[in-house]
Amino acid sequence: MWRGIIVLAGLFGAAGVAHADSRLFCSADDAQARFTLESGFASGAGHRLNHFRGALIVKDPAQAAFAKRVFESQHLSNHWSLDGELLLEVFDGGGDDTGGATLDLVVVAGQRGKPAANFSGTYSLTIEGGEKPYAAEGKVSCGTK
Repeated sequence: MWRGIIVLAGLFGAAGVAHADSRLFCSADDAQARFTLESGFASGAGHRLNHFRGALIVKDPAQAAFAKRVFESQHLSNHWSLDGELLLEVFDGGGDDTGGATLDLVVVAGQRGKPAANFSGTYSLTIEGGEKPYAAEGKVSCGTK
């Protein structure tokens, strides 16, 4: 019983800390891809990344190796969040399940100097090293939590 109380106290404490930080999410759903990305940045100096996760579905049947992917912090290769501007770059080095193909997803959204609760931008998606290279671009919607 004490173990359960300690775990719950830890979860509530972590939730309180996360609430003070900024959480951003971006999503897109078009003919090429459907994805959602969620990231969190500390509110203190340096705006250190403290959370990242995401999921992607590439809709092109020729890119079956990347039909469904889940991303975690180690996939976030570049990130920037400052004064209303957001950049997220997700790199999936693949592995045996992708036949050596790699995926690079870049989201650029918002406008510096104009922070907003909801904002838009663009994404670019490239897959290289497989049987058929792939590139797609589209619009993305982002917001804060």
